[in-house]
Amino acid sequence: MLCLLLELMMKPVGRWVPFFFVLWATWETALSVTRYSIPEEMERGSVVANLAADLELDVSGLAQREVKLDIFHNNKYLDINKITGELFIVEKMDRENLCPTKTTTTCFLKLDLIIESPLRIFNIELGITDINDNAPHFRRDKIELDVSESATPGERFSLPNAFDPDVGANTVKTYKLSESEHFSVDIHSGSDGTKYVDLVLVKALDREEKAVHNLILTAIDGGVPARSGTASIIVRVQDTNDNAPQFDQAVYSLNMSENSPAGTVVIKLKATDADEGPNADLTYSFTLYTSEKTQEMFSLNSKTGEIAVKDTIDYEDMKIFEMFVEAKDNGPVPLSGQCRVTVYVKDMNDNYPEITIKSLKNTVDENIPVGSVIALVGVSDRDTGNNGKVNLTMNKSLPFLLNKTSDYLYELLVSEPLDREIVPEYEITLVVTDEGSPPLSDNETISVHLLDVNDNAPQFPQTFYTIPVMENNAPGALLSSLTAIDPDLHENQYLVYFIIEKEIVNTSMSMLFSINPENGNLYALKTFDYEIEKEFLFHIEARDSGVPPLSSNVTVHIIIMDQNDNTPLIVSPWRAHGSVVEEKIPRSTDKGTLIAKVIAIDSDSVHNSRITYQFLHNTDATLFSLDQYNGEIRTTRMFSYRDSRHQQLVVIAKDNGEPALSATVTIKLSTVETALKTYADMTEVPLGYDIFSDLNLYLVIGLGSVSFLLLITILVTIVLKCQKTKPSKATPPCRNSVISERNSTIADSTLVSNDAYWYSLFLAETRKGKLVVRQPVPKGARYIVSSLPRSTGLTETSDSAASTLQVSTAT
Repeated sequence: MLCLLLELMMKPVGRWVPFFFVLWATWETALSVTRYSIPEEMERGSVVANLAADLELDVSGLAQREVKLDIFHNNKYLDINKITGELFIVEKMDRENLCPTKTTTTCFLKLDLIIESPLRIFNIELGITDINDNAPHFRRDKIELDVSESATPGERFSLPNAFDPDVGANTVKTYKLSESEHFSVDIHSGSDGTKYVDLVLVKALDREEKAVHNLILTAIDGGVPARSGTASIIVRVQDTNDNAPQFDQAVYSLNMSENSPAGTVVIKLKATDADEGPNADLTYSFTLYTSEKTQEMFSLNSKTGEIAVKDTIDYEDMKIFEMFVEAKDNGPVPLSGQCRVTVYVKDMNDNYPEITIKSLKNTVDENIPVGSVIALVGVSDRDTGNNGKVNLTMNKSLPFLLNKTSDYLYELLVSEPLDREIVPEYEITLVVTDEGSPPLSDNETISVHLLDVNDNAPQFPQTFYTIPVMENNAPGALLSSLTAIDPDLHENQYLVYFIIEKEIVNTSMSMLFSINPENGNLYALKTFDYEIEKEFLFHIEARDSGVPPLSSNVTVHIIIMDQNDNTPLIVSPWRAHGSVVEEKIPRSTDKGTLIAKVIAIDSDSVHNSRITYQFLHNTDATLFSLDQYNGEIRTTRMFSYRDSRHQQLVVIAKDNGEPALSATVTIKLSTVETALKTYADMTEVPLGYDIFSDLNLYLVIGLGSVSFLLLITILVTIVLKCQKTKPSKATPPCRNSVISERNSTIADSTLVSNDAYWYSLFLAETRKGKLVVRQPVPKGARYIVSSLPRSTGLTETSDSAASTLQVSTAT
C-alpha cells in the first residue's frame, strides 16, 4: 500500500481520484451482506432475486457501468441480467457436489456484485438447500454370510449400512428385509444419527433341507417421496455332523476263483453320507468280527472301499470268507455304518509253476559286453502232463533275452549295449506259465544295477551366455551362475570351474572376474563404468574328476549397462556465483523475443542424456514461455504497465534417466526503460570487425606460438612411443583407445550436445579474456579451436552438427 501511495504521489493529481474510489468501495463492501436461499437442482434460467431492486440500483445504467458477478468458488452456475438486474441460474446446482463435506442441509456460496464505474462492491451470500435427489445405496451390492446350521435363534450378524449423500430428513431412515421364516433385521442408531442394521436368526437352520438362503435388504430414506436402495444377502448354511453313513446293502454275496492274482479287486463298497465336507469324508475299515486269516488274504482300501486279493487263495485251505466292514465319517463326533461281505471260493487248477534264481549278478558295469550272462533261472511245476509243462518269458521288452538251455533252465543274457545315464537300473520281471486249462502263471522280479563309467563330458545348458551388468556395481557382486551338467556319478560327476585366462590391456581376466570352482557362481571383482568399459568376452571351462577327466567350455559375454549416474550440468546462462543469473531487458520488448537460452549437458549415454526443460517457477505464466527441447525462453506478449518490473524464472533441466536427475538455474529479469539489445537482437558481425587490434594481434601470435610448440612436443612423444618394442601378440584395445575413438566421433553427436559443449567452452574461455571460435570441419576430423582476445558479444547459430559460435560487438 505504501508503494502504491508513493507511486501515485509522483503522478498528476487527476490520477488520485480512482485510488480514493477504490478505498471507499472497499470500505463500503465490508459493511453489509445480502443473503438469499434457494433449493438445489433449480432449472436453468430460474430467477434467484432482483439484485437491482434489493440493492437499490438504477437499472437503466447497469450496462454502462460495467456490472459483473464474481463468484469465489465457481462462476459457471450464476449470472446477472444487465438489463433487468436479476440474478438467474445458468447451470443446475447440486448441493452434494458444491459442498461434499457439509452435513448441514444448506450450502452457502459467496459472490460479489462489482460495478466498475464508479467502483462499488456488494457482498452476496446464496444458500443452497438440500432436496431428496439421491437414493440410498450400499457400498457392496452382494453380502455373503456363512452361518452354521447349529446356530441358535437370536444370534446376530452385522450388515454394512447404506449411504445417502443427502442430509437431514432426506438421509437413510429405516431398513426392510425380504420375507424369510429364518431371519429378521434389527435397526439401531449411532451417536451421529446414522442407522445401523443387524441380521437376526429367528428359526434354527437345516443345511440338508436348504443350504443357501437368498435375502434382499432394502434401505429407505425419509424424503418425500421416499427413495430406496437394495443389496443382496447370501447366507450359506455350514454343515454339522448330524447324519450317519449308509451302505447300499446290509449284506453282499459274491463268488471268486481260487488262485486269483494279488491285487484283484473283489468288490468296491460304496457308502453315502448326507452331510458335506469332513462330515461326509468316509474311512473304510475291517471290524473286530473279521478274522485275522481273512485280513491276511484280503486288503481294504480305506479311502475307496475296494476289497482286493492280498495273498494266494487256496480252495483246499478255505472255501468261504466273511468280512465285516465299517464306514466312519470324519466329523468332530464321528458316526458310522456297517455291512457284511461274504466271498465264496470256486475250485480251480491250484498248483502254480515256480521260479528259482540259481545265479544272479545284481551289479554290472554299464559298458558290459553284449552276450554276457546276468543270471541263471530255473523253473518247475508240481503238476503233471500239460499242467506241468512251463514256459519262461519277460513281461516287457528289455535289452535282455532268455536262452533256454534245458526244459527247466534258462540263461538271462545282455542283448543290447547298456547306458547308465539313460536307465540306471532295470527291474526284470520273469513270468512262468504252465499249459493247463486255464493256464496258471507266476512271476519273479530281479533288479540289475548299472555301475557308472566316466563316459560323459560336462555340458553347459547354453553354448553362449550374454550377461548384462549395470555399471557402478558393488565389487564381489554375483553376476550369474554358470552350472554345467554331467550325467555321470560320484567323482565322474564332481565338476571344477575355471576362467580361461585372457589379457585385456595387460589385465588378466582373473583380476576382473572370479568364479567359484565348486558351483560356477561368477562374480565381479571391480566396479565397472559404462563410460570406460562396455563389454568383455572370455571362456569358462568345466572339468569333471574322472579318470581320465573330461571337460567342456562356454563363451561368456559381459555387457556393461549404462546407469543414469551423471547429473545434467547447466552451462548457459553463465552463473558467476551460485545458481542465480541477473539480466536486464527493455520493457518495450516485442512478443516472441528470445530472452535467454538454457543449455545443459549430460555425460551419460544417449538415452540418459536427453535433456528437457521446464519452469519450476514463473512469476507471470502469461508473460514467458519455455521450449522444453531447446531451452529457449521467449516472451508470449508485450509488457504492460501492470506487469512487475522484476520477474523471476526458475528453470529445471531434467534428463531422461530412471530415476531422472536434474539441475536448476534461477534467472532474475529486471525491465528498464532504456532500449537495451535483447538476446535475440544480437546479430552476426564479421570476425575481422574490431577484433584484430594491435594488442589482440600480439595475443593471437603468442597463443599460436605456444600451441605450435605444444603440438611439436606431442608429435615427438608419439614417435618415441611407437619406436618401443611391441609384444608378439596383439593386445585388445585399451581404455585410452576407446576414449580416442569416442573423441574422434564427436562430430557425429547430436546438435544439442555439440551446442552445449562448445557453448560451455566459449563461456569458460571468454571469462579468461579469450574468444573461442568453432569452425566447421570435414566428417571424421576434429574440431579446430582458436583462442582470440575477448570481444563483447556472442551470437550462437546451430545450422549443422558443427555449428559456429560467432562474435557480435556492441558500441
